[in-house]
Amino acid sequence: MQTILGKHWHHIDNEEVVQLLETDDKSGLDTFEVALRQEHFGKNALTGTNGPSAFSRFVVQFHQPLIYILLVAAFITAIFHEWVDSGVIMGVVLVNAVIGYVQESKAINALDALSRSMTSEATVLRAGERRYVHAQDLVPGDIVLLQSGDKVPADLKLLKTRELQIDESALTGESIPTEKAIQNLEPETQLADRKNMAFSSTLVTYGTGFGVVIAIGDKTEVGQISRLIANAQILATPLSIKMGKFSHTLLFVILGLAAITFTVGVLRGETLLDMFMASVALAVGAIPEGLPAAITITMAIGVSRMARRNAIIRKLPAVETLGSTTIVCSDKTGTLTQNQMTVREVYSGGAVYKVSGVGYMPDGEVRESGSTNGRTPNVAIDECFLAGLLCNDSSLIQSEDGWKIEGDPTEGALIVSAKKAEAAAPGKHPEHRRIDSIPFESQYQYMATLHDPETTGTRVVYMKGSVESIVSRCTHSMDRNGYCDEVCHDSIEQNVLAMASQGLRVIAFARMEVDQSTTSIDHDSVSSGFTFLGLQGMIDPPRPEAISAIRACHRAGICIKMITGDHGKTAEAIAEQIGLLVHASAPLHRGVITGKELNDLSDSELTALIESTNVFARVTPEQKLRLVQSLQELGHVVAMTGDGVNDAPALRRANIGIAMGVTGTEVSKEASDMVLTDDNFASIEAAVEEGRGVFDNLLKFITWTLPTNLGEGLVIFYAVLTGVALPILPVQILWINMTTALLLGLTLAFEPKERGIMLREPRDHRRPLLSRPLVFRVCMVGVLLLTGSFTLFQRALADGLSVAAARTVAVNVFVFGEMFYLLNCRSLSRSMFGVGVFSNRWLIGGILTMITLQLIFTYTPFMNAAFQSEPIGYLEWAMILSTGAIIYGIVGVEKWLRRSSSDLSTKI
Repeated sequence: MQTILGKHWHHIDNEEVVQLLETDDKSGLDTFEVALRQEHFGKNALTGTNGPSAFSRFVVQFHQPLIYILLVAAFITAIFHEWVDSGVIMGVVLVNAVIGYVQESKAINALDALSRSMTSEATVLRAGERRYVHAQDLVPGDIVLLQSGDKVPADLKLLKTRELQIDESALTGESIPTEKAIQNLEPETQLADRKNMAFSSTLVTYGTGFGVVIAIGDKTEVGQISRLIANAQILATPLSIKMGKFSHTLLFVILGLAAITFTVGVLRGETLLDMFMASVALAVGAIPEGLPAAITITMAIGVSRMARRNAIIRKLPAVETLGSTTIVCSDKTGTLTQNQMTVREVYSGGAVYKVSGVGYMPDGEVRESGSTNGRTPNVAIDECFLAGLLCNDSSLIQSEDGWKIEGDPTEGALIVSAKKAEAAAPGKHPEHRRIDSIPFESQYQYMATLHDPETTGTRVVYMKGSVESIVSRCTHSMDRNGYCDEVCHDSIEQNVLAMASQGLRVIAFARMEVDQSTTSIDHDSVSSGFTFLGLQGMIDPPRPEAISAIRACHRAGICIKMITGDHGKTAEAIAEQIGLLVHASAPLHRGVITGKELNDLSDSELTALIESTNVFARVTPEQKLRLVQSLQELGHVVAMTGDGVNDAPALRRANIGIAMGVTGTEVSKEASDMVLTDDNFASIEAAVEEGRGVFDNLLKFITWTLPTNLGEGLVIFYAVLTGVALPILPVQILWINMTTALLLGLTLAFEPKERGIMLREPRDHRRPLLSRPLVFRVCMVGVLLLTGSFTLFQRALADGLSVAAARTVAVNVFVFGEMFYLLNCRSLSRSMFGVGVFSNRWLIGGILTMITLQLIFTYTPFMNAAFQSEPIGYLEWAMILSTGAIIYGIVGVEKWLRRSSSDLSTKI
């Protein structure tokens, strides 16, 4: 059977399909055959993108230029039997690797947990019985039953349908559900037009049917697209690019200084071993060993914060990328809107009514337009609401999570509007027993139901559908007093146009009384004689939190672009409500560009228009990818949302792909960098805010740690040039770098976001990591540490202290100098009093712990032996603390001067 799995199933007769798959459309496969096929075909699941193994992910943590230097230093010091130095260096390297590995594993596990929570089930016929099984257990030849609300579990050839409609937007990008049929199609029929097929990952929105499984797992259409996604180009993140350049520059600088140090020392007559150890000391001192760990941990903290705000980060660099985002391309349905159709306006009895409230919660008010007294009596509108309530196959359910609709969202909106009207006028909607119905069919564009009110001597047919199909069957129109006049087509048409101009989807309603003996209805019996009741206009309303989030993004200099497959009018209406159209201020701004217009635009024309247009409607997934590429060519950092399989290439191409956790397909999640657990645009804005905070804290750490490395390298270099003993040894440098990085520097990762963080323009990703003012500050503090440590080292020797004690003084100058400088790094532009002295308790705890460790380093025999330190006296401590205070004061003055000239605040 394996040889026939690639056939054009949509072209083959159903009887032949059943024979080829050796199954029975009446009873399905027996249990024994299912077991055999499961063993042969495997699980009905997409093969995960074979990511690196756990060992590979651990090894790659060492793949950094600065780590290479440390590994070489550890190896060579071991050759010379400097076991303590070698052991400490290797310990530093391993700590970095373990931290990176653990945090990456946490991100992977978070997504796996999310995927497991979204597994689906399927209803199948097996051995003549109806059974519920996990979708993963399906095999080719299984007979799968479908009904409204089901997720299609595999690719099926449909054998029977009854008003079956399937939302295939996840696969084809088509937002309107496809009506299915069983007639055979031509072999060359395109995927979106294969109406006799049902595809894995799509959703049944209406009707029932059943089909036979013809492909599972990677053989499905979804599986084939999933494999293509692996070839999509992935762009490096802004931070990874900057850190790569920074690391390579630092690598060459360190190697150059180490070589100069070695050469100068040898020329001065020093031994090769001593000069090699001095060069190692310089290299070790100049390398910011804690930087990889700091970056990983700072991002991991950002991941944790984002998870609390409904955003799961799959790839750590995405945290920082969010902070650099200049454009967010967002889908409309469910992300900017509530994905809950809501009736907003009603026309009935010659009057227009506004309906308040949003979503499926039946709380709201029906108020006549222009009236201050609510809703005056109107028989026609009562009947209009009743028609929407009764001519309906869906239901409104209240659960612990709120109000939900079982069935069609449009019908759900009609139930909610009727409930709101009933709340305003109790008793207006009595029970009506349904006797018969005509389901909605696309060729007729209406649904009709026959009811027995039990209070009158006649039965009533209620009908709802498109305006054209309903009005054409009406001879009269009901007024607000319940009397019937001739239908005024002009008035109806004017109100339809008024609603459509607001982006509302318009549904018409009518009724017809029939004899009490009527027990059934058909299309012929409902072809005429109806009384027009009114119109209900509905829309998927915007999320209130999305509106405020968009405003926050605009204030932050981030442009929001809506890219949707929905109609242009609907997209324009929502865009206007959420502030996308009013924000656009470019002189060439256009309200909405449709997919058809996009096809007619050349690349140069698109480039000229794309920045001045915020709304793109009726866009195909291919066009979405084109839009992302055009924006990136203009230099933007683009975030893209998506939920469908065909969105995956654009998600993968974007600088940061954002998948929907609730409605998103597994393929879109795998292609993304971030998954929203609530499908809410407000979570994107929250994640951007967190991303900016993460980048701020990373920059603070880098600005804090580099002066130490610069100062340590300069101390060694200056000592060799002047021919004096090294003020600090390699093992002492490693002690300074790792303890201060973990206990002092990493506390900056917990700094709260600064005020006004979302009022800044996005950081230009083309700018260097450190601005000129920050480079100046790094050099200034490095020179201050060099001056302080070297001066106190020489003074200690002059006062008769041993070399070990003098080195202990120099080590403490660095540690306490960093400690005082840390207080000035809590903000790059303001003093620590401006951000709150006690707003970061981790920092206070880190300082106290570091002081304790330095006392242990200085006074315990074990540490004295391991790190060649010695106890020092009160006078030395007074000079050490004074040096730290001087560094704090000088940096504070420098920040104040720059703040006064408004230089630093605009350039950092």
